[in-house]
Amino acid sequence: MTSKEQITLEICAFSIDALYNAENAGAHRVELCDNPKEGGTTPSIGLIKQACCSSKIDIFPIIRPRGGDFNFSNEEFNQMKFDITEAKKAGCHGIATAIVNAENRIDKTRLKELVDIAYPLEVTFIRAFDIIYDPFEALEDIIDSGCKRLLTSGMATTALEGAETLKKLITQANNRISIMPGSGINSKNIESLIKTTGAKEYHASARSMVPNTIAKADSFGFGNKTSNSKEEIKQILNKIKNRCKTA
Repeated sequence: MTSKEQITLEICAFSIDALYNAENAGAHRVELCDNPKEGGTTPSIGLIKQACCSSKIDIFPIIRPRGGDFNFSNEEFNQMKFDITEAKKAGCHGIATAIVNAENRIDKTRLKELVDIAYPLEVTFIRAFDIIYDPFEALEDIIDSGCKRLLTSGMATTALEGAETLKKLITQANNRISIMPGSGINSKNIESLIKTTGAKEYHASARSMVPNTIAKADSFGFGNKTSNSKEEIKQILNKIKNRCKTA
């Protein structure tokens, strides 16, 4: 790697203020989501439109109609197609999605349909990949579908634990698709991941919780706001910059 090679940092954001934190810290792209406890589901069209009209950073909403598995019903699939169409109208730069069949393999036919509907927007296949039946077979299916990148932890709980598998996937991909490590990435391990995997894109959340200060809020189940740390995002970017300079 040379100093001329840029490494892209994508940040997962669950709110407008988290989006602004990512943008102001210097992140390159945001995966916009709802429902952090479910691992991310499709954000409202209101949030998507607000994000697109009030920021300059690339916005990739996740298209996932619910939590749980990624084997979606016909009705859910129709919902996904509608959401992609609306995201395009709102001015998004791409989408992030995944769909598998009952055998836990890539649903190639329906994935290709989603990619076609999203065109010319880029499509990222998300971490349903990490629980797939055969990751190396699945990688070829995802490439054939026309996806631009694959978000994966290398079949492990965290990207650091899956670093060797990530390296193998990058080798197999051979620049036909971008392999983007994600899960547990922070300023303390990003340099190690760059060194081990050689990936050119990384996904982090830098997540932080904003406690609900309203009296009795917890007893009513209103929960807390999920945001992120602008300082942590800056630290990750600084580590990336330093790694590129010394590589």
